Parts: sequence; structure tokens; C-alpha cells
Amino acid sequence: MHIIRDTVYIDPADRGAAAAIGNFDGVHIGHQAVIDLTRKAAKAAKAPLGIMTFEPHPRSYFSRDTTPFRLMNAEARANRLAKLGVEKLYEVPFNDSLAGLTPRAFAQTIISDQLGLRHVVVGADFCFGKDRAGTVADLKAFGAEMGFGVTIAPIVAIGPANVSSTAIRQALTDGKPRDAAAMLGHWHRIEGEVIRGDQRGRDLGYPTANMSITGLHPPKFGVYAVKVDVLDGPHKGSYDGAASIGVRPMFGENIPNCETFIFDFKGDLYGATLSVALVDFLRPELKFDGLDGLITQMDADCATARKILADVR
Repeated sequence: MHIIRDTVYIDPADRGAAAAIGNFDGVHIGHQAVIDLTRKAAKAAKAPLGIMTFEPHPRSYFSRDTTPFRLMNAEARANRLAKLGVEKLYEVPFNDSLAGLTPRAFAQTIISDQLGLRHVVVGADFCFGKDRAGTVADLKAFGAEMGFGVTIAPIVAIGPANVSSTAIRQALTDGKPRDAAAMLGHWHRIEGEVIRGDQRGRDLGYPTANMSITGLHPPKFGVYAVKVDVLDGPHKGSYDGAASIGVRPMFGENIPNCETFIFDFKGDLYGATLSVALVDFLRPELKFDGLDGLITQMDADCATARKILADVR
């Protein structure tokens, strides 16, 4: 998959895709339905399969609320889209210039002139242009005028509820990763580089791989049974483990992070990229009277996680 971040000075070979447009936060089953429609359009047009998204996320650009909300960082989203067969990922810079474009100017400048898209696919609730004034009806009219096809994808629902990034965030907040996974079509994952911590886990007999969750929507703090993919380096592969997500109340005030103990593993993971999939919530964060109580609980957590993960692929 080729990622295109400069839409002004674009290589002519990167123009002309059939592309789905949206934020694709989480790449949930609704997004996947849109991508499937785009794949059909790309095949019909004999064009590359593309995604047009935006960095930074428009919500973070406009909102003064600094509460983390993203389900995925840009790298994790790109990894997931690559697995779905996307060939061209257009990460359009979201800035004052883009935010100020009228719906017509967005269609003409970005879709037609710069990217030269042959076909676009959007969800039925898609809005675009300054003040989100453009509707799917406007997009279809612009497409007919400017020479690109437009397909409108219906909203996907599970039972009576629509699938959305908001609903997935709520499931994670409630400590229900399996509910989130049902809407995502895959396990919710935290991806990032392993960073150095205080190495307390090593002293307790539970060395952990520590990762930042800055900028991401925090799931319910506590301990989870997890599947772990090491994405690069000499230890690349898939493992089982238990992860603690939160502020580590036993050790004072701390910035929230993710600390993963990988079962039956020996090796140095500093600097490696991990993808940690949340499978089941085991318990909330606790503060113990001493380290012996913490270690006893960690023993029990890992035993429970092993039983759960034995039946999970």
C-alpha cells in the first residue's frame, strides 16, 4: 500500500483511484462495507482501490475539548487498511485551507483536480466542505458535473443500533471489548512502540512491554486478557498475554499507559512495534496493601487470561 500525504505535488501515477472517503477511525464493519463497495467500483473502473482520509482528524482540529477520542492512531489505521487490500491511502492534510473550502471547491480541487479520483464511495451520513454544508446529494451532483462516479453506502447496524465509532468507544469505556470487536469486525488493538518504563514489573517477576496510549480513547482501566503481535524485529510473531491499562495506583500518580506481560517470552522488545488486542476485561485497577498481594493477584490474572486465550485465535 502506498501512502500519499502531499495532494498538491502528487505523482501522476497516484491519481485516478476509486476511493472511499471518511475518517475510518477503528475501520469498523461499517467502514469495511464502504470499502467493499469501493473495491467493486475499482474493479469496474479498472482503477486502484483507494481511501481518502484526513490528518489530523477533523474533530481534533475543530474541537477545544482535548479528551482523547481516537480508536486508532494513523499508523494502526494504515496497517488495518493494508490488510484489507487498499492500494492507495490518501492522508489529506486537514488545515485552515482545507477547512475553508466550500463543498463545490472541495469536490473540484481535492477530488477532481488534485487526486483525479474516478469514483468515490461515502456513507449515507457523509458531509463535507466548510461547516459540513455538503450532502451526499451535492456530491452526486458534483460527480455528474465533474466526471467522477459516486456511490452511497447504507449505514450498517447490529440489531436496532447503528455501528459507529462512538458506540465502539462506549463499549470500550464500559470494559466490553467483545462488544467493541463485534462492531469492529476485529479485536480492538493498541499499537505503538515499546518504550522504557520504571522496570517495576521486572523486579516483581512480571516484565512488561510498556506503550503510550496518549491521544487514544482510553478503555476502562484495569487488566485484560490480550493477544499480542510483535510487528517487527527479531521477536516478530504472535503471543498471548495479560495487559494492565491505566495509571498504576500502587505507585503514585502516573500518566495512563498500557503495560503488557507476554506469556512464555524472553527477549528485549525496546523499540519494537507491538499490536495489543483486547480480548476480555478481567478486573479494574486495584491498590494493594503490599507487593505480595499485588503479585498474588497478578498470578491469578495470568492464570485466568491463559484459560480465556486458549480458545481464542
